[in-house]
Amino acid sequence: MKKIMWQPSVEQIQRSQMFKFKEYINTNHGLNLETYQDLHDWSVNQIPDFWSDAWNYFDIIHAEPYTQVVDNVSKMPGAKWFSGSRLNFAENLLRRRDDKTAIVFKGEGQPVRELTYKDLYIAVAKTAQGLKDAGVQTGDRVAGFVPNMPESIIAMLAATSIGAIWSSSSPDFGIKGVLDRFSQIEPKVLFAANGYFYNDKTHNSLEKLKGMLNDLPSVEKVVVIPYSEKDPDISSISNSILLSDFTDNDAETIEFEQLP
Repeated sequence: MKKIMWQPSVEQIQRSQMFKFKEYINTNHGLNLETYQDLHDWSVNQIPDFWSDAWNYFDIIHAEPYTQVVDNVSKMPGAKWFSGSRLNFAENLLRRRDDKTAIVFKGEGQPVRELTYKDLYIAVAKTAQGLKDAGVQTGDRVAGFVPNMPESIIAMLAATSIGAIWSSSSPDFGIKGVLDRFSQIEPKVLFAANGYFYNDKTHNSLEKLKGMLNDLPSVEKVVVIPYSEKDPDISSISNSILLSDFTDNDAETIEFEQLP
């Protein structure tokens, strides 16, 4: 397609983070990068400098600074990045705690839901506390049998915040496909939506969930997220609890586990 459908104005370009980052690099290195292509070319030819500038410009929250940006730029995959640093991925994503919109969610045939950064932080704090109460520790695995929805993001951030390892699978996967993924990591806690919507149909996930759990003996707690029903019957799911009960605690802050 040769016709340009939309092009930002000069004012819009100069207000963008990309433009400000480019100017930051120009100032730091005495350069005169003018276009996005200039920036891209410089980034792939000056890899350690580019990523050092990105770390500083975006003010990466960390407990320990790095000693080396990258050990071998030609070793992909396998290069070691930011050796010596300790930080938490979730802490960086949750640095904002204001009333600006963080997530806008629209499920098929469902009303639009919005979460502010403050809402998101508190939801993660309560979920993280629920994981701790369930015995999840640094290095444990937490899995999600969940569709794309805010609770999936919240569970991922909660697991990451306490140093646990997160893995997820879409509920439209077959049981074998899910087990191939989850049986390798032996999750301690499993988050699962009770169902999902697709192609104008409601799909129940609980029967599939029961079939999976028979082959996942590592799972000690199943957290069911009501989605296709407001009050699903989970009595047939062993060691299950509704999300609202799992997060019924007073947590409002998060103690982020710092990881290498």
